[in-house]
Amino acid sequence: MANKIYADAKGALDGLLFDGMTIMAGGFGLCGIPENLIAEIQKSGVKNLTVVSNNAGVDGFGLGVLLNSKQVKKMISSYVGENKEFERQYLSGELELEFNPQGTLAERCRAGGAGIPAFYTKTGVGTLVAEGKETRVFNGQTYVMETGLVSDLSIVKAWKGDAQGNLVYNKTARNFNPMMASAGKVTVAEVEEIVPVGSLNPDDIHTPGIFVQRMIKGAFEKRIEQRTVRKRVPA
Repeated sequence: MANKIYADAKGALDGLLFDGMTIMAGGFGLCGIPENLIAEIQKSGVKNLTVVSNNAGVDGFGLGVLLNSKQVKKMISSYVGENKEFERQYLSGELELEFNPQGTLAERCRAGGAGIPAFYTKTGVGTLVAEGKETRVFNGQTYVMETGLVSDLSIVKAWKGDAQGNLVYNKTARNFNPMMASAGKVTVAEVEEIVPVGSLNPDDIHTPGIFVQRMIKGAFEKRIEQRTVRKRVPA
């Protein structure tokens, strides 16, 4: 069995990066994002990237670092409201954006990983989302066709992983990481903990190792995207 565990992000990405590639980056907001792999992609200097991600990080963290360094040409996303640099680049015409409803984006990634080239959904019918896309009527209802997504590289973050690449995610981190892991031509995972093979209950594995080619143990900052507090109410 090939060794899937690499010493660091640089080694795990060696030979995989090239200008103009498409990268899927898992996570939801700043939860479950592959922080170490994103940082190494930034250091590599690879450019003209198309990045598929639920959001674009925040200024100076997550995918925001790739926007700051002008390495991203196009984003395929569903929510980008926390990043002022994203807004600036988009409004100035420096950055392309393909907007997707959140569930549609998730299904496009899942479809790509399942080998499904396209599917129909009611979401977006009659809006800008459907412009230029094929529509069909099923049972008297109009649906818009969306295509599946496949990436040259998927980078994901998991809670636990073993040497065979089997992954377990923690709570909200399951929102996009599992389907993106399956939709990459090559998938690199970073995990909080590497566990012995056989220690993960097969029923608890979210991404089977067949989808994962390389893995590292990362160190994580785990920032909070929006910290909100309220005054404690006296008992």
